[in-house]
Amino acid sequence: MKYFSLLFLVIFLSACSKEELYGPYKLKNGQEVELLVDHRYAALGETLLLLPGNKPAELSLIGFTERKPGYTYRVKARFHFEKEPPQDGSDRWFDFLKVIEEQKYTGTETFEISLIKAYLPGGPSIYLTKKDDQYQYIQEKIQLSYASPAVKDQLEEIWQHELEIRESYGKDKKPIYPKWKSVKATVTHDPANFGKAYLVQRIEFTL
Repeated sequence: MKYFSLLFLVIFLSACSKEELYGPYKLKNGQEVELLVDHRYAALGETLLLLPGNKPAELSLIGFTERKPGYTYRVKARFHFEKEPPQDGSDRWFDFLKVIEEQKYTGTETFEISLIKAYLPGGPSIYLTKKDDQYQYIQEKIQLSYASPAVKDQLEEIWQHELEIRESYGKDKKPIYPKWKSVKATVTHDPANFGKAYLVQRIEFTL
């Protein structure tokens, strides 16, 4: 009896030791971790850090629908490895589980967002819409207000070009790309609409 118990223990420990680990942090599929989520929602240089140690997580966080710009979050998430990933997608990511702590960001430094983004498949596209006379960076999530009439005119120029692209595609059924290689907006959190809008200070176009 002791022999069989010992044999079972050896087999169990052997199976555990062979459990696959993924990435530089040797995570197990299904392992729960804590992450620190940046206040700069969908910004250039946005960071997602693995705790403890504040190490770059290097993966996406999926399912955090309650996230608001202007707040940092400590969250619980589960590492997921997909054995049969989609052809154009990653085979690993973090699934959001719950918020552990939410903290309002009180700084005032500027950061950048990109108003042209490239996706595969599909190519570059303008990341700006307009609804009820309000410019939106992420629909129903982040509005864009403007610091000056000149910035408003630039946002309207981008939006009108997006409408031209949509109209042309509707007629010709061919992909039409933006006339700019990149459009970067320098923003802060809008104190008049905090948690819902970025205040655009200036816009830089690259042809």
